[in-house]
Formats: sequence, structure tokens, C-alpha cells
Amino acid sequence: MKRREVIKGLGLLPLSGAMMGNLLTAEKAWSAPKSKKVKRDLFDELGVTRVINAGVTMTFLSGSLMMPEVMEAINSTSHDFANMYELQDKVGAKMAEMLQVEAAMVTSGAACALLLGTAACITGKDAEKIKIIPNWPGARPEVIMQKSHRYLFDQAITTCGAKIIEIEGPDEMEKAFNNNTVMALFFNAAGNSSVSREDFVALCKKHNIPSFIDAAADVPPVENLFKYQKMGFDMVTFSGGKMIRGPQSAGLLFGRKDLIEAAKLNHSPHEAPIGRPMKVNKEEIFGMYAALKSYLERDHKKEWNDWLSRIERIRKKAEQVKSVKGETNVNPGPANAFPSLYLTWDQEVVKMTANDVQSALQKGTPSIVANVGNKDGNKVLNVGVVLLRPDQVEVVANRVKEILQQAI
Repeated sequence: MKRREVIKGLGLLPLSGAMMGNLLTAEKAWSAPKSKKVKRDLFDELGVTRVINAGVTMTFLSGSLMMPEVMEAINSTSHDFANMYELQDKVGAKMAEMLQVEAAMVTSGAACALLLGTAACITGKDAEKIKIIPNWPGARPEVIMQKSHRYLFDQAITTCGAKIIEIEGPDEMEKAFNNNTVMALFFNAAGNSSVSREDFVALCKKHNIPSFIDAAADVPPVENLFKYQKMGFDMVTFSGGKMIRGPQSAGLLFGRKDLIEAAKLNHSPHEAPIGRPMKVNKEEIFGMYAALKSYLERDHKKEWNDWLSRIERIRKKAEQVKSVKGETNVNPGPANAFPSLYLTWDQEVVKMTANDVQSALQKGTPSIVANVGNKDGNKVLNVGVVLLRPDQVEVVANRVKEILQQAI
């Protein structure tokens, strides 16, 4: 080797060493971190109030708490990339098998499922329609709904450019079908229905129009996950972040294969369809799969008995206060069909209303969110137990007792 080349090579050594150091640093940064306890407390760092949820699964309270299996699925899949088309297809196939349906997919919540299901009924697999939705050049697509079923979330339907046709009773529904009808939506948690689920499905099948049921918060019981497709509904949605205890931003859409495939075409990772802003990341898809599997395998009878035991513990503590009485209330559903504790008292003795106690719980430390219910026309304190961590049951019991006792 010539002297000039040796000197040139020596000149590169510091640079090469620096480059190697940078590469090693980058490799270390991208490698999967070793498991260790995280001491950083972001609640404290950001000044965010921790809340004990003694109510129900509300989005503004961050839904539910994910199961350990879900967190494991999220953490274990966060260190590698995945083809999102393949992931959605393979997870969807497994979920469809678990739910005993033709097809399934993970959406960004049940509201997204409503939008994607509607879009699927309008566009099918037509690329041009997928491109122009919701800007239809002619008559707007129509979706049939019972007047008593109109609710805030049906805005997901009109976001697709569809027009909602309100009906009352089977006769009006029969007359509402026309060439512009693309879908009929049944809100499962509606207070009353002028058309039964069975008649609703039958009329849709008669006119060859897809039927869609929104059952977002309607487990438990676990049987509801299978009930409505067996009844004949073409599409069903459940929230993933409520009692299934998956990611708050995930949901399930399942049913007829052709409609689910069309829904996928209207969703991310396809570029720029109407559902693109509602993307679901890979960790949420894996997490939703783990949540559904966990929920189906859970001992639901044992879980129910545990809820009743929690109610009894809080009731006994609260009834130590003069005139306070507690009783178990089971919401008839179909939404939020689980037990909670109703507390009443003589307001001549305990000089607070149910609303006063609710406010005191929320403003206290820790902040506890409970509800105010109605029993025989009177307001009662409704203490939920299904979303409490085991260590929070006694905290809620003591705090409720303390507030009531101070009002005597």
C-alpha cells in the first residue's frame, strides 16, 4: 500500500469511529427496551387529576381500564413494524372466527364503525364512489331509522352524505324503501321501538337492504356478541373500550363479508378515503384482538358475583351512617346492563341531596365520579362498582361514609 493511501486511511479513522458510535447509539435507541419499573409519573408531571370511576363507561372518563393482557399485547408489539393491510385482515379473520361471523374488523371506536358501515353500504367496492363520498352528484343515499332511535351518534351516518328517513311502525318502514335506500340502522339502546328487531331485519331482507345494529355498550351479557347476527342483522358494532376493556379508541365492526371488505376500502391504511382520519394503529389492533379473546374466555358468573360482593362492602360501610339504606340495582339494559348500588337516606337526618354527595365525591381527594339515579321518582346516589380497581372499593366506601356522616 502506498504511503499516501495509508495516510488517507488514517485520516478517516476518527470519522469512521464517530460514525460507528452513532450507529451503535441508534441501534441502542431502536432496540426493544429492557423491562424495568418506570418511576416517571405523568399524572403528576402534567397536573392531571386521577379519577376513580364509580360510574359507567363514559368516553369523557377515558372509557374503561384495559386488561393486563391488552397492555401486554400493546407493549409486546410496539417494537416492530407491520403491514397494516395484512394485520387488519389476519386479526379480522381471527375475530370473525371467535364471533362466529363471516368477517370482522377493528375500527377506531363504534362511532367510526357506524361511519364505515354506512360508507360500505353506499360505495360497495366502487373506487369512484369511494373517492367522491360524501359529495354525491345526484339524489342523496337514504338510511332508514325509527324516529325514537334518533341519537347524537347518527351524525356518523350523515357525515357520509346520507339522508336519514324517520319512520314509525312497520307500515311506515315498508313504505320508506325506495331506489335511494342503502341501509337501515337500529339503535339497540333506544328507550322504545316502534319496530321490533325481528320485524326490522325481516323488512330489510324483503327489500334486499343491509340492516345495521349499533350495540356499542351492550355487553354484558357476553351472549349479546352473538345474539344480533344470529337474529339476521348484516352488520353489528360494539365499542372496544367499554366492558370488553380493550383500547378506548378501538371498536368492532362485524357481519357480512362483502360489507366488511367494502368498509375496509373506506378506511385507513388506504389513502384519503372518508375513514382515513379514523386510523387505528397496530398496537390498538393487536390490543383489541387480545381484549376480545380475554372477554370471551372470562368467567362471567364469577365476575358478576365479584361485583355483587363489592356492592355489599360499600353498602355495609354506608349504612353505618344513621338513616342510610342501600340496595342493589341492576340496569335492565341493553346498554350498561350490570349491577350498581343505590343509596338513599332521610334528608332531615343527613342534610345533603344525592347531587350534593355526587359533587362532594368529585371535588374531593381522590376525585370519585358517581352518578345520580332515580328510584320511585326520587333522586338517589348511584355508586358503580364494575370499573373500580380492587384496591379502590374500600376507598370509595370510606369516602361515601365520610361525606354522609359529615352532613349529620
